[in-house]
Amino acid sequence: MEAIFNPFVFDTVVAAMAAMAVIVFLALHRVEAAYGMTYSSKWGPAVNNRTGWVVMEAPAFACMLLLWAASPRATEVPQAVMGGLFLAHYFQRTFIFPFLMRGKSRMPLAIVAMGMLFNSVNAYMIGGWLFHISPQGYYPPSWIISPQFIFGTALFLTGMAVNIHSDHVIRNLRKPGDSRHYIPKKGMYRFVTAGNYFGEFMEWTGFAILTWSLPGAVFALWTFANLAPRARSLHKRYSDEFGEEFTALHRKYIIPFIY
Repeated sequence: MEAIFNPFVFDTVVAAMAAMAVIVFLALHRVEAAYGMTYSSKWGPAVNNRTGWVVMEAPAFACMLLLWAASPRATEVPQAVMGGLFLAHYFQRTFIFPFLMRGKSRMPLAIVAMGMLFNSVNAYMIGGWLFHISPQGYYPPSWIISPQFIFGTALFLTGMAVNIHSDHVIRNLRKPGDSRHYIPKKGMYRFVTAGNYFGEFMEWTGFAILTWSLPGAVFALWTFANLAPRARSLHKRYSDEFGEEFTALHRKYIIPFIY
């Protein structure tokens, strides 16, 4: 365990993740991540979306639990609350969201494998910081009433609500048996093409603030780097398919009124 949480190793992983976020952001402007509306069989063997999401998201939940259980700080209140917020997100994404899915969409195994790797490293980065690496006393009991924690938690929970509601809007665009595409027009979709992505970006921006940590900031950066190019791809798909009916809405990609 000491080798895994050697400060040099940990800092190297965090720095590498930050650098990779920039590379991924640039790469995804040239290559579409082939799942959901942008699915492509060119990415090779695939599984159904439900299986793909469960397998892809579960490592983050499991790794955080293991890091929490192995920590001498496991019962410290600020870390427990922050770890609980992380787990709440991944519980919903692993054990609830996939089982609400409709249709027969598929996800390439390559995407599943990359998601598993990212989620495992991210859980190591966040869980490692909270329960093993952060300086002793960095999160005193009073942290849960600090301005950073209160504001960040409010942002995190609001983002989670936006994300869940946006997924609900998308799921209910079609009636059973219908395979056509429709333009979502409720909730955050009144302002951006990817309301669900905006919600997720809000969540992890809030998490970066409530933890007041570099690993949290790197995760928020990664979230934007991964989802912003995909939001642009979805925007183009809607524009190509619906033409002026969609472009006349003047939506941004992922951040209302900005981008």
